[in-house]
Amino acid sequence: MIVTPLDSAILDSKEQYVFYHKMIDFTLKELIVAVQEKQILNQQEVLLFKQYSDLLLYSIEAMRVKYMYDDEENMKVDLTDSGFPNYLEFRYLFNDLELREEYLGKLTNIEVLKEEFLDTLMRKKEPISKRKLFQAASIVYYTSAKKEYIFNRFVQGKIIKTTEGTEEEYLVSWSFYDVTHNRPYICFMYFNYDGKNVLDYKDEIYSILKNVADRDMSLDTMAYAIDKRLPKVFPKRIRRVDLGPLHNVFAKDENKVTHTILQSIANKEIPLESYAISFKIDELKSASEFKEGSFFSKQTFQRWDAIFNQRYIFAPHRIIQLLYNKTPEIMNKLAQSPIQISELEMK
Repeated sequence: MIVTPLDSAILDSKEQYVFYHKMIDFTLKELIVAVQEKQILNQQEVLLFKQYSDLLLYSIEAMRVKYMYDDEENMKVDLTDSGFPNYLEFRYLFNDLELREEYLGKLTNIEVLKEEFLDTLMRKKEPISKRKLFQAASIVYYTSAKKEYIFNRFVQGKIIKTTEGTEEEYLVSWSFYDVTHNRPYICFMYFNYDGKNVLDYKDEIYSILKNVADRDMSLDTMAYAIDKRLPKVFPKRIRRVDLGPLHNVFAKDENKVTHTILQSIANKEIPLESYAISFKIDELKSASEFKEGSFFSKQTFQRWDAIFNQRYIFAPHRIIQLLYNKTPEIMNKLAQSPIQISELEMK
């Protein structure tokens, strides 16, 4: 029987690590497929969404290897309105890999470790000790994990041309891991550029996005900050995807969907591995432009429409039925009916 950390943010057993990592890997992959099939994002956005999600999955897999046999440190999962690892875990990964060579120099030589494993298993007929397993896991971690693929607190995407038929000329994306909510967000900004070559201005664009659009805030506040600080950029449309929370047995918050699932698990109405995923899109469009400033230095600004919010829920069929029965007020306010994805089967 798996004991779940409902009152703690720490995974402290091998069973919990296996269970948690299988769940988050499975649910994110299900989400990616469903978002594409239901065309919730357009073709360009889906490709970018996949890329950011791959970084997230890569990082979580690196965490699994890092912590699997470590008796001294335990991975922390954010239990309130998230279900994802605490943002510091991503920071720790990045810091570890900055010192990769130093750590590798301290680890037991891989050939020596292989000989010790074979001797223990074949000659002594004994199981491998946790300490040796941790040494092996550390070698795998430091030799295979790459710093450039870790989902950092801010991840910048490239400026690309939009597809034919799109009103705006350029699209830039970025992602951030909000430290308050401990959830990943993915942003898309469609814009026009007042100049010959937008790539000549890319450093300024990337710098401003990192400084003013790296956390959860009101979307019109973000849009105004970008618009004001980038006079050559005319942002026309901004879409922000809020990925989560992941409602499952590892969560503990006042969210009604989470509470309903936890209560039903406790009552043995649904299995331990039951889950649902919330997925929100906030969108802001420019309605018109206006100029502001002195006669010699006027700047064009956007006049924004009201923020358009869309909320989705992805869940297996059984959980969708449960949520319709227990939380109809939430289900009836979704952008579309709950989107069915597969059940997770733990064997």
